[in-house]
Amino acid sequence: MSPGILGKKIGMTQVFNADGQVVPVTLVKAGPCVVTQRKTPATDGYDAVQLGLVEYAKKINKPMAKHLAKSNAEGVRYLREFHLGQGTGDLKQGDRVLAEEFKPRDMVDVIGTSKGRGFAGVVKRHHFRGGDATHGSMFHRAPGSIGGSSFPSRVFPGMKMGGQMGTDQVTVRNLEIVSVDTDDNVIAVKGAIPGPNGGYVMVRRAKR
Repeated sequence: MSPGILGKKIGMTQVFNADGQVVPVTLVKAGPCVVTQRKTPATDGYDAVQLGLVEYAKKINKPMAKHLAKSNAEGVRYLREFHLGQGTGDLKQGDRVLAEEFKPRDMVDVIGTSKGRGFAGVVKRHHFRGGDATHGSMFHRAPGSIGGSSFPSRVFPGMKMGGQMGTDQVTVRNLEIVSVDTDDNVIAVKGAIPGPNGGYVMVRRAKR
């Protein structure tokens, strides 16, 4: 049993369950993946497996090409590592991981990169309320005071201010698998997952 799988987000849709209720789902093109490296406590100090998503890569440098050649996975583009625990099986270098490893009603965690929003102000980035919009307040979407001038005469680290928003690693925990299409390697996960359509995601078995 594989601890997880790599894939690409296709998009969101909805399905009907047995009771006739509408269930929002996200489709993930999961796999096929290849085990590109097997890490053991004797050689690396911990037990893990490195998976690679089989996808045409336009350009691979020589060190990466030699690394992938050891597992006959020249078409791999996206590499990520999964820690192995009890009951996750004994995967070997060169083994293939497909969507059929997962079954409906399995609980998974999905890890992806959130959409990039560019430079955002405090109202959008931190959900500040903002000031009055009328009566000549001249204070609409400004952050307000960020520190005293006499004491402490500096801005503390972590102050909520405007800045780059998005492109962060986001983990959504305990999502239920609704269905698995083994022919096309597509997994339908209940709810929303981070990232844009076409973005790479990690689907691992739920830890909590």
